[in-house]
Amino acid sequence: MPKLPLLFATTPFPTLFFLLILSIFQVISQNLDDERSILLDVKQQLGNPPSLQSWNSSSLPCDWPEITCTDNTVTAISLHNKTIREKIPATICDLKNLIVLDLSNNYIVGEFPDILNCSKLEYLLLLQNSFVGPIPADIDRLSHLRYLDLTANNFSGDIPAAIGRLRELFYLFLVQNEFNGTWPTEIGNLANLEHLAMAYNDKFRPSALPKEFGALKKLKYLWMTQANLIGEIPKSFNHLSSLEHLDLSLNKLEGTIPGGFGKLQNLTGLNLFWNQLSGEIPVNISLIPTLETFKVFSNQLSGVLPPAFGLHSELKRFEVSENKLSGELPQHLCARGVLLGVVASNNNLSGEVPKSLGNCRSLLTIQLSNNRFSGEIPSGIWTSPDMIWVMLAGNSFSGTLPSKLARNLSRVEISNNKFSGPIPAEISSWMNIAVLNASNNMLSGKIPMELTSLRNISVLLLDGNQFSGELPSEIISWKSLNNLNLSRNKLSGPIPKALGSLPNLNYLDLSENQFSGQIPPELGHLTLNILDLSFNQLSGMVPIEFQYGGYEHSFLNDPKLCVNVGTLKLPRCDAKVVDSDKLSTKYLVMILIFVVSGFLAIVLFTLLMIRDDNRKNHSRDHTPWKVTQFQTLDFNEQYILTNLTENNLIGRGGSGEVYRIANNRSGELLAVKKICNNRRLDHKFQKQFIAEVEILGTIRHSNIVKLLCCISNESSSLLVYEYMEKQSLDRWLHGKKQRTTSMTSSVHNFVLDWPTRLQIAIGAAKGLCHMHENCSAPIIHRDVKSSNILLDAEFNAKIADFGLAKMLVKQGEADTMSGVAGSYGYIAPEYAYTTKVNEKIDVYSFGVVLLELVTGREPNSRDEHMCLVEWAWDQFKEEKTIEEVMDEEIKEQCERAQVTTLFSLGLMCTTRSPSTRPTMKEVLEILRQCSPQEGHGRKKKDHEAAPLLQNGTYPATYKHSEKESDNEDDDNFI
Repeated sequence: MPKLPLLFATTPFPTLFFLLILSIFQVISQNLDDERSILLDVKQQLGNPPSLQSWNSSSLPCDWPEITCTDNTVTAISLHNKTIREKIPATICDLKNLIVLDLSNNYIVGEFPDILNCSKLEYLLLLQNSFVGPIPADIDRLSHLRYLDLTANNFSGDIPAAIGRLRELFYLFLVQNEFNGTWPTEIGNLANLEHLAMAYNDKFRPSALPKEFGALKKLKYLWMTQANLIGEIPKSFNHLSSLEHLDLSLNKLEGTIPGGFGKLQNLTGLNLFWNQLSGEIPVNISLIPTLETFKVFSNQLSGVLPPAFGLHSELKRFEVSENKLSGELPQHLCARGVLLGVVASNNNLSGEVPKSLGNCRSLLTIQLSNNRFSGEIPSGIWTSPDMIWVMLAGNSFSGTLPSKLARNLSRVEISNNKFSGPIPAEISSWMNIAVLNASNNMLSGKIPMELTSLRNISVLLLDGNQFSGELPSEIISWKSLNNLNLSRNKLSGPIPKALGSLPNLNYLDLSENQFSGQIPPELGHLTLNILDLSFNQLSGMVPIEFQYGGYEHSFLNDPKLCVNVGTLKLPRCDAKVVDSDKLSTKYLVMILIFVVSGFLAIVLFTLLMIRDDNRKNHSRDHTPWKVTQFQTLDFNEQYILTNLTENNLIGRGGSGEVYRIANNRSGELLAVKKICNNRRLDHKFQKQFIAEVEILGTIRHSNIVKLLCCISNESSSLLVYEYMEKQSLDRWLHGKKQRTTSMTSSVHNFVLDWPTRLQIAIGAAKGLCHMHENCSAPIIHRDVKSSNILLDAEFNAKIADFGLAKMLVKQGEADTMSGVAGSYGYIAPEYAYTTKVNEKIDVYSFGVVLLELVTGREPNSRDEHMCLVEWAWDQFKEEKTIEEVMDEEIKEQCERAQVTTLFSLGLMCTTRSPSTRPTMKEVLEILRQCSPQEGHGRKKKDHEAAPLLQNGTYPATYKHSEKESDNEDDDNFI
């Protein structure tokens, strides 16, 4: 038996045990002290960011929120979203047991961090930063690496072959970078790989899918959207037996869909949309027992749809639109009762809609537009409890409009069919309908009063039918209506003056009817992008607001109309007035009697009203004005009130009047928005007023209009802003026809050049980014449009009109609004059918503004009968060059790369799915890279100025905000 050391031989066991434990604690304590020193040094080299204030010398690292310890040693560091901007020091690898390093969602610049000496590292997360340069060629030194995510950076060059030697890797995400090589076939050696994502890398040289990827037997998830893939899908992919989700969308893949895909018995999602695939859909795909999502829209597929779809799996999403498919829809799509949507528009499909879909109570949408379907729609489709969209335009459907709709149904598009009969009186129960397009059918009868009670309707298109009679004189609830088209019917009688009270109406077409009488002056209160009253029987003077050149096509073939001012080619009203000397004495006396009688009646009525008001509202008349001050003021409320005169009035809108007032002390111009001039504040206007005050009163930013104060009592509410000299972007781009200021005439003499447009885009993006990212709770504007982007004397852009904005209660959580707000042409598609609100609706609207800046087109194009977004995406699909889409006025003095970038960015901001849109932070970053004055980080050469440029045309790429795109939430139909 070996001898024990003298200390152990002579020391009692309890004491020995105590000394042993003490020794262990001393070792642990010394180790933690050393690790604390390392981490404090790391913190110092990171610039002592405030987000790491808990890192101090008086506590142990294991108590710091960003640190995880195992067995009293640091094993994980999570610096996610800590606003870190400095390079990560190599000394971080002095933590010998570090397994997890999470640096995601920061602003770190420079090349790949110097961490290859972190020998035990298993999880490395660098996503959402500004790293540049190549991935190290010897990255396989991190031999224990199992999880690597480099998404949304600026890494470039080739993906090194050494990645194929990281044999423990099970998760590899290289999404959205600037790699410009080819896909390394060595990735096929990663036998343990389960998740592989290399989407949104369109700078890669066009290359085929490596057939070696077919060897990844454990691969469950493969995402290669927009990766510049060409050629055919390798037959080796038939051997990916573990594959659950395959996404090869937005590429240029050709050939057929491999028939062997039917062998992938674990496949839940197959996304091959937006390619150039041809041939028939293999029948055995419809037999996969796990298939939930099948998306092959926007290809060149032909033949009939396999009839077994839905029979053998819990099919949820079936999207085959924009192909060359024929035959009938599969009869059993909803056999398992979980089908969410059928999207089969723009094919050659025929027959009737399967009756089984009428019994499918899980449906959210059915989209069958532009096919050759016929027959009646199964009644259950209209009433399916969760249905939100029914889009059946461009077929030969017949029958009548349903008397009852599903509670959540918000969009019905049935134009260009054979529907007939009247609008049912029960239409008043369609309370959540936002879009109703029934143009070009055989509907008849009168427009019922019940139709005017739809409070959420924003688009109502009934043109090209056989409606007759007069319009309802009272419009109860059309406060959200943007677009009203009743043209090409047989409507008669007067135009209701109540149309002039609709606050959001900006598109009105009543042409080719039999309307008579005068045009109501109340229509002049509207801000209309489109007005068409042509081919009617109207008479009298055109409202003064429409007597200018922009409305020269609005009154064609209405010979009894006249004007007194402006440039319309109509007779002058004063030329039709008969000289008073020629009037008979009899008529003069009659006129005099009527005038005097009317005057006396008005005086009497006024006196009675004053007496009644004095009795009922005496105390309220003397309610004092309340001033809420947000800036230092050198004027008082009395000065503002006394200057609310007609001479200072510069505009009217749905929510009140706007005045321009000069501060005689400072010389500063003020804009005063009068919310309501009635005694009792309308509830909606009151809510808008409160929202605007609460939001603008709490935020300060150079690209958000400055609210100086608010002034209110029980009968009026005023908001006092800084005055924006150049008014709105809308006027400069589209030459709005209001002639309220002398500035307006200069709109037509000054072309908004490209550098100014780019400056405006960046400024507006800064304002929205601040609202979304930097406020204590994200602020959603809800009505972003060019008329709400105001310009100061130097054309600096500022976001304005927050009456529709909503502050989210919890960051990252969608809030529910009581109704759809916004302006037609700018409204995100999901906002038209759901009340869920998040920042992505603002991103969509801003994308429309970007498209306006590039193309010079208005958001609603009367000529093409489509909105700007639809037109822009059509140009993209037709592979038009940027010269073919850009505004003629900027062609001579713009940088093509910059214009291409803005157009591409506008497209990606306006994708149908909110999850695929960039955030405003990402939008701003891309815009800044376009501007020499704004650029930061890596300096780009001239030919690199457009990060989205591809082959002289415009790709549709961007810095995607989500870490991965599980297209389960990326629905083409939602």
